[in-house]
Amino acid sequence: MSFELRRVILFTGNLEAMAAFYGGVLGLAVVSREDGWIEYDAGPCRIALHKGKSALGTKPPKLVFYAPDVEAARALLVERGVKMGKVLDTGAFKMCDFKDPDGNSLQISGRV
Repeated sequence: MSFELRRVILFTGNLEAMAAFYGGVLGLAVVSREDGWIEYDAGPCRIALHKGKSALGTKPPKLVFYAPDVEAARALLVERGVKMGKVLDTGAFKMCDFKDPDGNSLQISGRV
């Protein structure tokens, strides 16, 4: 048996702002919508927003989105009003960190 990550659920008390961010700013397509639940197509793994309180651990997960051109992806998100970190170049790939409206850590990465 093998396990594949297919869905990440983010609990949020701010469903409207999170929906505007994931659907509007990041441009992810809605796959399903129910009362208190919105699920987005994010490639092989879906992102679901679930209305409810969130209690982050001491080192919460980071959602990483692949982009072949990190600088271009960063520029697009800046145009859409996202506060972005600097592009870091590891020598093997580039990456750039940012946060969603609830403060969850996100990253654009050129790592395949």
